[in-house]
Amino acid sequence: MIIGLDVGGTHTDVVLLDRGGLLKEIKVTTDPSDLFNSVLTGLIKITEGIEPEKIHRIVLSTTLTTNAIVQKKFPEVGMIVSSGPGLDPELYRTNKNYFVVSGSIDHRGREIEPVDPTEIQEIGERLKKENIQCIGVVSKFSVRNPDHEFKIHEILKNSFEKVFLGHSISGNLNFPRRIATTYLNAAVYPIHKAFYEAVQKSLEAKGLSLPIRILKADGGNMNFNSSIDIPGQTILSGPAASVMGSVAFSSEDEDTFIMDIGGTTTDMSVLINRVPLLAPLGIRLGDYKTLIRSLDTLSIGVGGDSVVKLKNGQLEVGPERLGPAMAYGGPVPTPTDALFVLEEMKNGDREKSVNGIKPMAKELGLSVEAAASNIFEFTCRKILSEAEKMIERINEKPVYTVHELQEGYKVIPKTILVLGGPAPCFAAHFEEISEYKVKVVPRWAVANAIGAALARTTCEVIFYADTEKGVANAPAENYFRNITKNFDSNDAVKNAFDLLKQKALQRGADPDYLDLEVLEKMQFNMVRGFSATGKNIRVKVQVKPGLIHGYDNIIANLTRKSRR
Repeated sequence: MIIGLDVGGTHTDVVLLDRGGLLKEIKVTTDPSDLFNSVLTGLIKITEGIEPEKIHRIVLSTTLTTNAIVQKKFPEVGMIVSSGPGLDPELYRTNKNYFVVSGSIDHRGREIEPVDPTEIQEIGERLKKENIQCIGVVSKFSVRNPDHEFKIHEILKNSFEKVFLGHSISGNLNFPRRIATTYLNAAVYPIHKAFYEAVQKSLEAKGLSLPIRILKADGGNMNFNSSIDIPGQTILSGPAASVMGSVAFSSEDEDTFIMDIGGTTTDMSVLINRVPLLAPLGIRLGDYKTLIRSLDTLSIGVGGDSVVKLKNGQLEVGPERLGPAMAYGGPVPTPTDALFVLEEMKNGDREKSVNGIKPMAKELGLSVEAAASNIFEFTCRKILSEAEKMIERINEKPVYTVHELQEGYKVIPKTILVLGGPAPCFAAHFEEISEYKVKVVPRWAVANAIGAALARTTCEVIFYADTEKGVANAPAENYFRNITKNFDSNDAVKNAFDLLKQKALQRGADPDYLDLEVLEKMQFNMVRGFSATGKNIRVKVQVKPGLIHGYDNIIANLTRKSRR
């Protein structure tokens, strides 16, 4: 059996699956101030009456790290950055305790200026006085040669709880983004670690000692244990769960829009022939451009529980959420209350919704029913408008899926798949007011949790080789070796695949069903004078994102039940 658990801003959804289908589903109200208790309550309820040894896989999806960054509710960390001549690292300052230090390495990995140990020790003392617990260290070309990061780590490792090194966070060559990525990993580490320890302890108390997995922003998962060293990978795992919960129900031969309508936000994404789009450089979260590999998603502050109000006689919906709909005891009218007034929803107190919308209707000079209809139509049109803007943004640049670059491709979705609690109500109206064909994802209320449960373990490896220097490395894997002049891109791919297999198995992948692919293979001759002196090689490989093997019956059963 598998447990899938998705912690949303409004509800925590939990499902129990076996190879035959969905056995059990529950919803627990999310307490943003105590996410651990929300998770624990969900696990207790879903495992009631189930023998622990029958459960062999648990996958979590969480907004914990995302919310911490968006709300800037994380402890202060230290950042130590070196680059040498060129762009000033001050341009990429992330926080107060940010120090630019001496020492530089060039683009070929050769030392230009050494690290100054005294300078690093003095910075370490200053950070200790500030009660800093976590540090990020980034050298500009550490993906070519991480020696300076290692030296700084050696000086500071015994003085701080955790030191994150830029080259091990990402092997991509983008100095500003690597700074931001390393900073965010250090910043969310204490929060993620506390969550990790609390979940582990609660599972042990219930006799569930199996390894836990956590969904990543790219739609794959990894061992919870591995996430401690790269907590930033869990950012935006919630929207990724929406995608994975919808993939199997999308078209195999056209573009499909995914809309997950929650209480707080609507999360959007696009599939091309069942393959998710990728944000090729990495997540952009607020002011931070990162190298965190992510599906291309958009979250807008419009959901079923968004605040509805009038401003200068005009309707506004969101982005605030002040609680549940008035039909469920909330303080202000919401789009969900409009659905209660229109009798599209019936499991709450319609009278409270009517009383909440009545003052607004009076100001608009409408009946309560007409005002509710306007509110719901305004909400639907706002979501569709943002969807169109997302498509325009995607088509302004080359289109990347999680598998490849779609050269010259234009995304033109004709179908929308809707999931989330109020999905059927929104789906029907989307189809009325747009040219899209709109479908509801089977088990729409818990599809995110199903997506998390069935997501495959994924990872990637970036491998570099320089035959003139006679070295090859995959810095993020702490792998270095000597090579001969005859080493070529095919050798690099083989070497990278070997590293990828090891990494995937360490993160919990099924050894019998590893679907590996080459994302990038480049080889350039290096020329001095009129002669080639060597080759510069770069290879990127990945475990292909997708759903795990052996659970096709779940998808088939869910599809059949949705057609009845």
